[in-house]
Amino acid sequence: MLFGAPGSGKGTAGKIVAEQLHLPHISTGDLLRAHVAAGDEVGEKIRHLMGAGRFVADELVNRIFLDRTAEADCVNGFILDGYPRTIAQAQVLVSELAARRVTPVVIHLQVDYNKITARMAGRRTCAKCGAVYNVESRPPKVDGKCDLDGTDLVVREDDQEEVVSARLASYDRVTRPLVDYFRTAVSRLHSVDGNNAGPLELAERIRELVGKA
Repeated sequence: MLFGAPGSGKGTAGKIVAEQLHLPHISTGDLLRAHVAAGDEVGEKIRHLMGAGRFVADELVNRIFLDRTAEADCVNGFILDGYPRTIAQAQVLVSELAARRVTPVVIHLQVDYNKITARMAGRRTCAKCGAVYNVESRPPKVDGKCDLDGTDLVVREDDQEEVVSARLASYDRVTRPLVDYFRTAVSRLHSVDGNNAGPLELAERIRELVGKA
């Protein structure tokens, strides 16, 4: 489980680790968007809630993630990115993993909020596939274009400075308390300093920690 403030690098590092270990990378945003795009029953519920400006309830988020991690490609493990976000979600997940006899490794990425704000200001996202770049640390090969499909890169609304500040405040209030919860709920909790580490360095550090007995 990777968690940390928005912009801490968990998404990019998580995808690298997942590719290196040949494990599925399961992120909150990707999973919710997939259901909405599929137009299934769960997707319609999510679309309605988000359209009304409401959060997706813990019960529904838990259901989505537990169903996904029970699929065949997760039998040898998986990388969770952005889930759980609340203590209520974490309690359900830890209980379910214990029932499956799965020992979770929790990686907490710590990055100074000033660095996060500057980092997210330079972030660019592919409007089609969702690939993320940074004009300073991970620029695309062609300025303004996605390496994967050539689609124009955009600045997402939630990467704007005022939105970033609001997201960090929400993280402090809702998700940061998970650090204290995990200290007693799991046997393997590691904190990683991500202030000066690039995605590849972060990924290597995460792989080292995951590999420890």
